[in-house]
Amino acid sequence: MNVTILVGSQWGDEGKGKIVDILSNKFDIVARYQGGANAGHTIVIKDKQYILHLIPSGILREDVVCVIGNGVVIDPIALLEEIHFLESQNINIKGRLFISQNAHLIMPYHKLLDSLKENTDKIGTTGRGIGPCYIDKYARKGIRIVDLLNKEDLEKKIRKNLREKNTLLKNVYNHDELDVESIVKEYLAFDKEIDPYITDVSTYLNNQILAGKNVLMEGAQGALLDVNFGTYPYVTSSNPTSGGACTGTGIPPTKITSVVGIVKAYTTRVGNGPFPTELLDADGELLRKVGAEFGATTGRPRRCGWFDAELVKYSRMVNGIERAAITKLDVLGAFDKIKVCVGYELNGKKLKSFPTDIVRMEKVTPVYETLPGWKSDISDIRSYEELPSEAKNYLDFISEQCGFEISIISVGPKRVQTIEL
Repeated sequence: MNVTILVGSQWGDEGKGKIVDILSNKFDIVARYQGGANAGHTIVIKDKQYILHLIPSGILREDVVCVIGNGVVIDPIALLEEIHFLESQNINIKGRLFISQNAHLIMPYHKLLDSLKENTDKIGTTGRGIGPCYIDKYARKGIRIVDLLNKEDLEKKIRKNLREKNTLLKNVYNHDELDVESIVKEYLAFDKEIDPYITDVSTYLNNQILAGKNVLMEGAQGALLDVNFGTYPYVTSSNPTSGGACTGTGIPPTKITSVVGIVKAYTTRVGNGPFPTELLDADGELLRKVGAEFGATTGRPRRCGWFDAELVKYSRMVNGIERAAITKLDVLGAFDKIKVCVGYELNGKKLKSFPTDIVRMEKVTPVYETLPGWKSDISDIRSYEELPSEAKNYLDFISEQCGFEISIISVGPKRVQTIEL
């Protein structure tokens, strides 16, 4: 039995989709445990690109079962689009996709309110209703998939919610009210289409683990966007950290055997919030250009900067990361010299620990060490021994600074552009 959590170790966009795809051939089940359609996981197989937002990346392996846990919030439109897309690609998902009956549904009012609020109070959200849906979940007035089974109760819950939402839409945002009947009709139609996939995910996963099956737990976003441990308030509304894997699926902590961190060879961030190593110069532009740093979900250009070992070391601590998969190492081949942040200074004094409040984090000065670059294309290299000595030294340096072993090195977006140690 092997139950491994795969967690993004920075601000998201580390390349989880590809690494899940690479690792899933060693697992029987891949389970997504949090987030929603605000995630964008990109996988390139041969010359074909797949972008998934809700369904785990393991679905591209024909023998792998994929699970969407109760910690995920589901947009019916996005889910059906993915199901139909995969079917159009002749990828069989019947009997291979299970969705928790306790997962909460993103409603039309969630997406509308998310967009309206972002217009007046910019956090950097994707506008996909994730935050408002989680708000309703914790306020105990969310709509779950299981609620679709009873039309009368569903209508009562939606009507009750809409009284509050329509008041907000009308009086605060000067927007037209939403119609109860059309929403009920839309979601009942959705229920009929996804009914074959609905199951008691917690029971299913625990039974499979008892039977000796191997399970890979897939998160979305990154640890520094965790609502508890990230750069609050510029965070997501769920728990991308490894702890969220248990609450998001019902697998107990005693069943977890390892935690693998996905670590980009430099640092990126989408949206607002502190970013100590951000580069607002030609180097930053080069990272964005060579790394194709544009969001898979929004298309927004990502902010780019040097690798931040202090940030990743903090992430290793809160997640319990033992091994790491380093992604986009090939991008750094464009540089003669590469900087790595090894700590922060504030008011001339070196900080002893990672600052979790944004007031201090926005004021810190990164302390850098400069390493020689390899100034060559490594995208066709398939073994560690063939890597330039400078690339090996870079990997050794960040491994030592962050305190984990490196088990996978990605040197390009394609499945084959991977070195496994």
